[in-house]
Amino acid sequence: MASFLSTIILPVAVAAVAFVLLLGLINMMRGGSPNRSQKLMRLRVLLQFVAIVITVLAVWAMGH
Repeated sequence: MASFLSTIILPVAVAAVAFVLLLGLINMMRGGSPNRSQKLMRLRVLLQFVAIVITVLAVWAMGH
């Protein structure tokens, strides 16, 4: 379980955070919609929370 979390799920979660961050930066650089920037920021914060939870679960599973 810990191996699956740390080698597959966690990198996917971190990549999702990076992807949404990149989309937000591109939107800001192009002068895109502020509403879209706000939605992307909220999505990034949610994905960061999920990535942290997965990290904590992986560390916890490695200890057991």
